[in-house]
Amino acid sequence: MKQFNETQRFTQWWLWLILIGVWSSMVYSIITAPLQTDAAAYVSFGIGILLPLLFWQMKLTTRIAQDGIYVRFFPFHFKEKFFAWESISTSYVRTYSPLMEYGGWGIKYSFKGNGLVYNTAGNVGLQLNFKEGEPVLIGTQKGEEIKAALAELGRLTESVK
Repeated sequence: MKQFNETQRFTQWWLWLILIGVWSSMVYSIITAPLQTDAAAYVSFGIGILLPLLFWQMKLTTRIAQDGIYVRFFPFHFKEKFFAWESISTSYVRTYSPLMEYGGWGIKYSFKGNGLVYNTAGNVGLQLNFKEGEPVLIGTQKGEEIKAALAELGRLTESVK
């Protein structure tokens, strides 16, 4: 079987508009304001510079292999999270509402019983339900390719509502 791989980043134009706007306003205020030794000014400047850099570095990597599913959300995970096929009861691709079900994008926990989500954009994800424990949803831009990879492995199951 050919292994499935996907790497995603935050590419929403509106997110980058906000981040660049914050960064630009910080640079402008530092250039036009008198030199301050106030600690809050340094903290604000640090956040204004580091926040866009953090989002630039973030990436969600998903890998489907013979032994299970690997996911890593860099820089929050130092190594891949592994979900063995033996621990998964159902795995299927579904459409979801990032805002309504999880409160947005990133690494989020749903207080509505939907478990954990790893996502960067879009509204399609690989739903993993486990024999024991909370469900996990992994966002994807390649839903049909994931379905094909799961089917090839004999691991594609029907959604259970």
